Amino acid sequence: MSADPMRVVVADDDADIRELVTFKLRQAGYDIEAVADGAEAWATISEAPPRLAVLDVMMPGLSGLDVLRKIRDDERTKTVPIILLTARSRDIDIDAGFASGANDYVAKPFSPRELVRRVTSVLDGEA
Repeated sequence: MSADPMRVVVADDDADIRELVTFKLRQAGYDIEAVADGAEAWATISEAPPRLAVLDVMMPGLSGLDVLRKIRDDERTKTVPIILLTARSRDIDIDAGFASGANDYVAKPFSPRELVRRVTSVLDGEA
């Protein structure tokens, strides 16, 4: 089963940010599945791998980094591109994100237009 070419999973425990990201990515033509925490993100991604996932790093339970490591360790999901979206913007945090296998890292506060550009760029790079 191949992934829907436009399906993106968005995981953020902040409802306002989740809704903003969902709105902007839907406007750009993506099919969004939004979830509120890391456990739900992993369940959704492992059940049906999306074309890309946008993960908040700091979520209750499983963090975005925990989910990212699970994605990279699973044969079914290891190639899913991941963009981390987080308030953690120190160099050490960014380095940890990329070392864990992130394809891109967007710091909050962020420009919704810039996030759409990053999603498109990562997906174009995967083609």
